[in-house]
Amino acid sequence: MSEFTIRFWGVRGSIPCPGPATQRYGGNTPCIEVRCGDRLIILDAGTGLRELGNTLLAQGDDIDADILLTHCHYDHVAGLPFFAPFYQPQHRFRLWAGNLLPDFRLKAVMQMMMSEPLFPIGIETFQAVIDYRDFTAGQTIVLGEVTVRTIALRHPGGATGYRIDYAGRSVAYLTDNEGRREDHDAALVALTRDADLVIYDTTYTEDEIDAKKGWGHSTWRDGMRLADAAGVKTFCLFHHAPEHDDDTMDAILAEARAVRPGTIAAMEQAVIRL
Repeated sequence: MSEFTIRFWGVRGSIPCPGPATQRYGGNTPCIEVRCGDRLIILDAGTGLRELGNTLLAQGDDIDADILLTHCHYDHVAGLPFFAPFYQPQHRFRLWAGNLLPDFRLKAVMQMMMSEPLFPIGIETFQAVIDYRDFTAGQTIVLGEVTVRTIALRHPGGATGYRIDYAGRSVAYLTDNEGRREDHDAALVALTRDADLVIYDTTYTEDEIDAKKGWGHSTWRDGMRLADAAGVKTFCLFHHAPEHDDDTMDAILAEARAVRPGTIAAMEQAVIRL
């Protein structure tokens, strides 16, 4: 059976939080490496993207990859200027965003982010072939033998969720989404139906979420209700709050597992094989 793997390079939300209290789960912001056979897909480009880029270069091969952004808030794109493969001409990338149209374009957003007085060099410094691709969430993206279904999420400024299907297996990536407390979104249930793995925004606890209304995030209970309604096999906590240190995350995960055995929490460098 063809390889289908997920590797976490950044699992934290909002802002990087390196230090001894976050060493086990990790302090980098969102970035996930997905391998579908020979195809490389990168989900989000937070600070975890830097180490992924260095690892890819160390392998010595020309890189051809798709980078799927949920949205362009800093914690999800801060790694792009520090992604070393962008500065070498032999590599090729397609950079996707589904939440910007019609008001913005991804290339223009990148130009704004990498310009004075915010940043000392611009995107013209990149030497790799980079194709900036705007789309509207809800469209399906076909990448060879891989099918990527997309959905609009509830987040300030919008965000895009992804479901990747390959060789009879599937992973859904739904982060930066404000879950409804009392019911399920039928479209999200349809997207995640029978998925092997769902990686979901579980930034806050039930004690914290009421004070964060409108911030565009969820709890593990919100995500678990979705996973149960959709018949998801494995549920994964993601986008950990920076104030949740390793001990706090251990307690949150234990509570979640007591409700849904087999639940996991994203940890940097962890690899999942579907």
